[in-house]
Amino acid sequence: MHGPSRGLGISHNFHFNIKMLLRKICCLATLFAVTTVSAIPALGPKVTSAQARAAVLEAFQHSWRGYADNAFGADEVDPIDGSKSFSRNGWGATIADALTTAILMKLDDVVIAQLEFLDWVNFSVVGPGGSNSVSLFETTIRYLGAFVSAYDLLKGPYAHLIPADKEILVDRLLTQATSLADNLKFAFSTASGIPHNDLDYSKKTGLDQQNNIAQIGTLVLEWTRLSDLTGNYIYADLTQKAESHLLNTSPASAEPFPGLITTWYNITTGQGIGANGRWGPLGDSYYEYLLKMYIYDPVKYAQYGGKWIQAADSTLKYLKSNPTTRPDVTFVAAYHSATEFSLNSGNLNCFAGGNIMLGGEIFSRRDLVQFGKDITAGCRHTYQTTATKIGPESFGWDANRVPQDQAAFFRRNGWYWNQPSYNLRPEVIESYYYGWKLTGSKMYQDWAWEAFKAINASCRTEIGFSNLNNVQNPLDGLGGFQESFWFAETLKYFWMIFGGSDDTAVGVSSSKQKWVFNTEAHPVLVKAS
Repeated sequence: MHGPSRGLGISHNFHFNIKMLLRKICCLATLFAVTTVSAIPALGPKVTSAQARAAVLEAFQHSWRGYADNAFGADEVDPIDGSKSFSRNGWGATIADALTTAILMKLDDVVIAQLEFLDWVNFSVVGPGGSNSVSLFETTIRYLGAFVSAYDLLKGPYAHLIPADKEILVDRLLTQATSLADNLKFAFSTASGIPHNDLDYSKKTGLDQQNNIAQIGTLVLEWTRLSDLTGNYIYADLTQKAESHLLNTSPASAEPFPGLITTWYNITTGQGIGANGRWGPLGDSYYEYLLKMYIYDPVKYAQYGGKWIQAADSTLKYLKSNPTTRPDVTFVAAYHSATEFSLNSGNLNCFAGGNIMLGGEIFSRRDLVQFGKDITAGCRHTYQTTATKIGPESFGWDANRVPQDQAAFFRRNGWYWNQPSYNLRPEVIESYYYGWKLTGSKMYQDWAWEAFKAINASCRTEIGFSNLNNVQNPLDGLGGFQESFWFAETLKYFWMIFGGSDDTAVGVSSSKQKWVFNTEAHPVLVKAS
């Protein structure tokens, strides 16, 4: 997670313990010190969208300044001690992921600095400090997604941000995207066409024999957009061949409910393995991209839309779940087979509320819109009932598996935490965004402001924002990691929620969609536009 010792001549254990002490001190300071963030308005119901938006802008600038001053060019900065980390290939993941949010915020100086750095990256090798073990999925959604999105934005509604003498940097985004895809496409050289995800980048070989549906199914939007922008359809063809195994799953047992498929696939045979799945880790963005590919081109990708409807209907029929002690709360279960369910979910799964609201709107299905609203309200419930007002990484509601020390909590609230950490995740805020844009209800803005205040109170440091070890006990400290998706997703969704319908050139609509967000919240211009 952290960068190497800085040559102080002290033991690793001493260095580690100092970091742990820093985290405890930082956590205590966050709890008991008066906030120094003058841009954040007084708490309460009278906060305006403009005030909230200013606070979100300040949070982005604070986080970006901490990164740029301490770790520019690294993948991340440790938000407590300022050290560098290189978890995403050493190509500057924070720079790539923050790019489209900086564009929407019209921070032209930041955008120019980001474009200049990204133009310099050599994608034929991992960057300084990066590991040769590269994830096809993570690299696609963070880097490739950012490049094609920024190209669309800067050739479109935000072209005015770039002076004439810097316009070549926008064209170079497409060159760099092509270079990256060309260096990654060896991953698809398999018997089935399902790619390896875990890559030895120096040897250009795959390291895995199985791949999951999130990693297989969350490539098509970015690679297809690259093909449509360049006219080279090898990129779309590679990802759509891989996707075909998921759209036409075999054996039949690997699709226990219509549209809901198993999680793992054999890379050699293309066959599904087992029958377990979820709208959560390892499966989530496959379902997300079924809908989004349909939005991108509803004629060409009609099959994707049909599979999404099947999946959403099956989720409503078979996976909708209400805790025994709180039947007013709605969660989405996972499944091990057509007859065995798991009453567990988590922060990441909460994207489903917004996705199902969006799909319900697209297909004029009011029952699905309501289901998405109910899921989103259930996720908000997990935020409102913790000590920090932030939801945990994972939680359950199985009355037969309640931890003894959480029995009273479960009776009151209908859920218990499995992993109590918070990793700066955006998915709940994402669903608030869709709720706000599709219904116009200011309730979702209020919910978003609640969440923003809570994150600022518990996760803010002098350098940026850190993951939180325990949403129920902030004295457990901070984890010292600021994911690049904090910039790409969490802050972007907050920004757009408070942007107002007339202030944002990019976003979803209750009518025809002109933009669609990749799973990292990089907006892509739909083909018909």
